[in-house]
Amino acid sequence: MKKLLGLLLVLTMGYPVSADVLKNVDLKGEVQVIGSDVRDHRLEYNTGTSLRVLAGASFDLVEDVRANLLFGYTNNWGSSTDGVKGSNVQHYWDNVDLAEANIVLSNLFDCFELTIGRQFYGDEDSAVMYFGPNHYNAETNDWWAALDAVKFNYADDYKSFTMIAGKMLGTDTPLTDGFEGEVYGADFKLNLGDNFKWQVYGYNFQNLKYYDEEIPGEVIVEDQNAGFYGTKLTFAPEAFTLSAEYARNFGGERLVKEHQGTGYFVKADAALNLEAFTPRAAFVYSNEFLGFGNYMPGLLVGDSEDVLAQEIRLYNIGVDYNTGKWTFALDGYAFQDRYGHHAATLEADLTANYAHNEYVDLFAGIGYAKFGTEAKADEGRDNTKGQLGILVKF
Repeated sequence: MKKLLGLLLVLTMGYPVSADVLKNVDLKGEVQVIGSDVRDHRLEYNTGTSLRVLAGASFDLVEDVRANLLFGYTNNWGSSTDGVKGSNVQHYWDNVDLAEANIVLSNLFDCFELTIGRQFYGDEDSAVMYFGPNHYNAETNDWWAALDAVKFNYADDYKSFTMIAGKMLGTDTPLTDGFEGEVYGADFKLNLGDNFKWQVYGYNFQNLKYYDEEIPGEVIVEDQNAGFYGTKLTFAPEAFTLSAEYARNFGGERLVKEHQGTGYFVKADAALNLEAFTPRAAFVYSNEFLGFGNYMPGLLVGDSEDVLAQEIRLYNIGVDYNTGKWTFALDGYAFQDRYGHHAATLEADLTANYAHNEYVDLFAGIGYAKFGTEAKADEGRDNTKGQLGILVKF
């Protein structure tokens, strides 16, 4: 397999390389298949079965220089014109995208790491900044996001520091669609003890443009500088976990200038560790915060839109139960506008995950949303959603 993959990489790159380049080749990727059904079929929901494959390799070029290539393919079952017979290889290759293509220089100046090229960025649980594939989510299984960038990183046992500079052309995902601009940012994380962590970050998108989806070529937002900055504190002793995060937008001709009514959000989380049981609670208050995070609470309301981009007040209580390979989660959500001027939209979800082994995860979920008085006029009748899926990582 490694020899075959190496040959394919050489052919793809299109220039001769020495045989030594192909040593230490690691095949990597994942396959995620999700089937879902929604009673009230809105455009935001993916009803049916979708497949996403990310596959590629990581290999040494020379000492302390490693290359990464990752290709992506998605397919909604029954939506192609291949018929039951399928189609030729060229047909499928035309639908394969280059998800990642970068080189990583390690031990730079004896302690730094430099990543150059197309790359995923951020933590998947970040509410503000994540470019990469999403998991366990039927509405995001047919896309991923990446940045063309240079990333500079330092990390040790007590701290980590990351700087990034690149460019975004956001036409690939619903959460980035219409945005384009240069990206500059920094993220600093500090361990203030065994249980206390502090994070500070800031990102600026120069010449940011946001195009109207309804009117081609029409620019809604155009700022010389726009972005956000914020901080997050996490206290996690063995018995419980507490975290709080605050971030604000800025935008204008100069850096960190704010518009009138600038966007911001507050997010607080708490969890109690009781062996097999983990009770949880979360509170979110947002005033149309513009970010590129991965916070999608619930299977219905938060799964189909960018929650933090709304004027919203959100409450969540839940509990996880873990028994061996099984993990069950029961969650309740209340969504309102940030002033609480209308009856809340309520959602209840039950999900289950089965860890077949460290590489394979099977999951299922069912959710019900009862829309509040104001939301019902926009959303229509109450929604019920069920989904089944499998995630294989290699």
